[in-house]
Amino acid sequence: MVRDTTGRFAERPHYAPDELDRECERIVTRLLRGRRSGSLYPITTDELTILIEQSGAGLDAYADLSDFGGDVEGVTIFHPDRDPEILISDRLANDERRENRLRTTLAHEFGHLYFHRHLWADKLAARRLFDRLSRDNKAICKRDTILNARDVDWMEWQAGYVSGAILMPVTAVRRLVSDYCGPRNLHAAVSVASEHGRQIVAHVMETFQVSEDAARVRLFKLGQLTASDQQPSLFG
Repeated sequence: MVRDTTGRFAERPHYAPDELDRECERIVTRLLRGRRSGSLYPITTDELTILIEQSGAGLDAYADLSDFGGDVEGVTIFHPDRDPEILISDRLANDERRENRLRTTLAHEFGHLYFHRHLWADKLAARRLFDRLSRDNKAICKRDTILNARDVDWMEWQAGYVSGAILMPVTAVRRLVSDYCGPRNLHAAVSVASEHGRQIVAHVMETFQVSEDAARVRLFKLGQLTASDQQPSLFG
């Protein structure tokens, strides 16, 4: 635990990326064990729903979140006297074109549920009621921070990293990249602007059924892609 400079809590957890990767891979392995006879991936929307429910939270995948802002796609609510709730914007569930975005948001909210639930326990103990728009008991997640929040926003950064690590587990991603790079004698991080970089992103998109942005962010954070501009921070 380290001091929380955002002021939300007195202290907050610091996770190195490899810690999050190991725990997320353990979670995914446990979820899928016995459920699959063939390929493990992609993880489906139904399986993400099961993961959330098994972790002790209610789920509303058709929620009207417009009161929180037009760019809010997920909210995780923690209560002092009952199980948490996860709300997903109905704009995602009602649009088949946003299926990958829906899965990314479900995995992100699971990150808040699994890794941050304990933080609210003491904070909420002294207060029993919260109005619907209160932010004191909620993680409110906007479209632009679901994937790759700045590391100064540690809570969103961690949930974003978890989202990628759940949908694209580290061992499977590294194996996919190795299988592509090995025969081509590529032995270092690949430029995202190169043809090889584009091919690797496309393979990740197809294998794990994620968006181009989600694949690219995950590959950057695992050090598999490089760019001339500043890369995303690796610690949160």
